[in-house]
Amino acid sequence: MNTQFEKFNVKPFILEAVKELRFQKPTEVQERMIPSLLNGESAIGQSQTGTGKTHAYLIPILSKIDPSVQEVQAVITAPTRELANQIYQEVLKMTKFCAPEEEITARCYIGGTDKQRTIDRLKQQPQIVVGTPGRIKDLMSEKALQVYTAKTIVVDEADLMLEMGFIEDIDKIASAMPKDLQILVFSATIPEKLKPFLRKYMENPKYTHVAPKQVTAAKINHLLIPVKSKNKMKLLHDVLVQLNPFLAIVFTNTKKKADEVADSLLEQGLKVGRIHGDLNPRERKKMMKQINELDYQFVVATDLAARGIDIEGVSHVINFEIPTDLDFYVHRVGRTGRAEYSGKAITFYEPTDENALSQIEKLGITFTQMDLKGGELVEIGARNKRQNRQKKVNEIDVAAKTAVKKSEKVKPGYKKKHKYEVEQFKKRQRRLKKR
Repeated sequence: MNTQFEKFNVKPFILEAVKELRFQKPTEVQERMIPSLLNGESAIGQSQTGTGKTHAYLIPILSKIDPSVQEVQAVITAPTRELANQIYQEVLKMTKFCAPEEEITARCYIGGTDKQRTIDRLKQQPQIVVGTPGRIKDLMSEKALQVYTAKTIVVDEADLMLEMGFIEDIDKIASAMPKDLQILVFSATIPEKLKPFLRKYMENPKYTHVAPKQVTAAKINHLLIPVKSKNKMKLLHDVLVQLNPFLAIVFTNTKKKADEVADSLLEQGLKVGRIHGDLNPRERKKMMKQINELDYQFVVATDLAARGIDIEGVSHVINFEIPTDLDFYVHRVGRTGRAEYSGKAITFYEPTDENALSQIEKLGITFTQMDLKGGELVEIGARNKRQNRQKKVNEIDVAAKTAVKKSEKVKPGYKKKHKYEVEQFKKRQRRLKKR
C-alpha cells in the first residue's frame, strides 16, 4: 500500500510505520505543518482533538533524530499522565520499524512511578523524552535528566497546561535548552494568558489554524433527554440499559458527582469504571488498562478524560451534566464518532439548562429531542416547540394591532369593533400560514 507521506522525504522506517498505522494520506494539519517542522521552524498548531496533530509533530521529530548521538534530542510534554503515556505508545509504534543499527531510544517520565529507579536508569540518556512537566522538571533538578542538549520541545494541549498551572514548569524546562530551540505548541484554543509564554520563546513562529469543517464529527448524532420530574440517577440507568452500548462514557462536572453516579450505577447492577483526579497513579493506570481491555461497558468521568485521552471504541457519550465551560461539550463528544465510526452524544437537561443549550446550538450543533417511554427511546419533537408557538402567536398579535389601526374619532362601541377587526385579521394570518 502506497501512502502520500512519501512526498515529505522522511526516513524509510517512518513510511513503514505509516503503512502499518494505515495512514493513506496526511490530514490537513499534517499537510500544512510537517514540511516546516522538518526544516526546524518553530510553530503553533491550533486544531481540535482527532485532527492528527500528534503525528504532525512525531513524524518530523522522529525523522530528524540522529541515532548515533546518545543524548536527549527532543522533549514532548503533555498535561496528564494518560496523555503522556498515549503519546509515548505512538512513538513506540513508529520506532519499532527502525533498523537495529538506527534504533531510537524513547522514555516516558510521569508522576506515580518510582523516581529513584528512574534516576538510576538515566545513566544513559534517551533520545526522545515524553512526560508531564512536573516529573521532567524534577528529574532535571536532580541533575539526572539532561535536557540542555535537546533541539526541540513540544507543548501539547497548551491551553490545558495553562489551566492546570504547568506553564511555569515548562518555562523552566525550556530555559535550560539551547537558544535556537525549536518550539512546537499545539492547542485546541490559544488563550490570551498563554501569549506571554509564546512571545518569550517564539519570535516568528509559523501559525497554523485548522478550522474544523464541522464543530463535531459528522457521524455523531446529538440527542437531548429531558429530566422533567424523574429521578435523574434512575433515568440514567434506564437509558444506559436501553442503549446497551459497546462502550459509553458518562461525563460529570466534578469528582464528587462522578463518584456519586458511579456508585449509584454499581448499586443498580452495572459494571462501571471511573476516571477522575482523585484516583492515585496506580489506580488510574489500572483503570485505563481495564477500560482499554473492555472490562467495562460504562465509564464515569470528569473532563480530564475529554482532552487528549484516546479511548478506543467509545460508541456513546452521555452528558449527565452539561459542562460549565461549553467548549468542553465539543471535547466530550469528540470521544465518540472517531475515524470511520458513528457515535451518539446524549445530553440530560433541565429547564435551567436552556441558555447553555442555546449557546451550544449556536456552534452549529443540531439536537434531536428524545424521551424514554415504555422502555424505548422515542423522538418527542423540538425542545422549544412551545416557545416557538408562543413566539408566532405574539408576532401575529403585533402584526394585527399594527394593521388594524384605531379610529381617530371615538364612536359608541369602538372598542368592541376594533377588537373584532383585530381577531378577524389574526384568523386570516393563521389561514395564510397553514397554506
